[in-house]
Amino acid sequence: MAENFNYKEAPDVRMLGEGPKPEPPRRTFLFWLGAGINVVAGLLIALPIIGYVFNSWRGTGWQKWITLGKADDFPKGETRLATFVNPFRVPWDGYTADIPCWVRRKDGGDFTVFAINCTHLGCPVRWFPESKLFMCPCHGGVYYADGSHAAGPPPRGLYEYETRIVDGQLQIKGGRLPSLQQTA
Repeated sequence: MAENFNYKEAPDVRMLGEGPKPEPPRRTFLFWLGAGINVVAGLLIALPIIGYVFNSWRGTGWQKWITLGKADDFPKGETRLATFVNPFRVPWDGYTADIPCWVRRKDGGDFTVFAINCTHLGCPVRWFPESKLFMCPCHGGVYYADGSHAAGPPPRGLYEYETRIVDGQLQIKGGRLPSLQQTA
């Protein structure tokens, strides 16, 4: 029967539809694969750069008010060690997220809170109440009770945190590590 069939008299060819398209050549596949990998690599490189450039528009996003405790817990005329948890901690910070600071309550009731870091190389300073001095064990930096530089290699006085009293609680503005760019 197939011998008598005339293909020219068959139903309209448009009804049969187009035949299968040829498979894309390997060269085209590899081109698009390479282009996709390059786009992903470009994004992985560009995103941190864009974040760095636009980070300055965030303002003071890396600082937050942190409560140190009741204001009455710090006696007038004394300097005490206090600790706060970095508000921007991540799980792998561990114990380094617990940040100590020196809280000094002046006789008038005002507070001054110093970062524990020496301004020379960042070693932790200690308070000696007998001599009323902060001393750095690393290179012999010495600071007066008001945090000003007394002796040794530090280039300036101790770093101070901004303070305020809210509902009887002493708060400091923390979260950012102090640096030499911070004005005295």
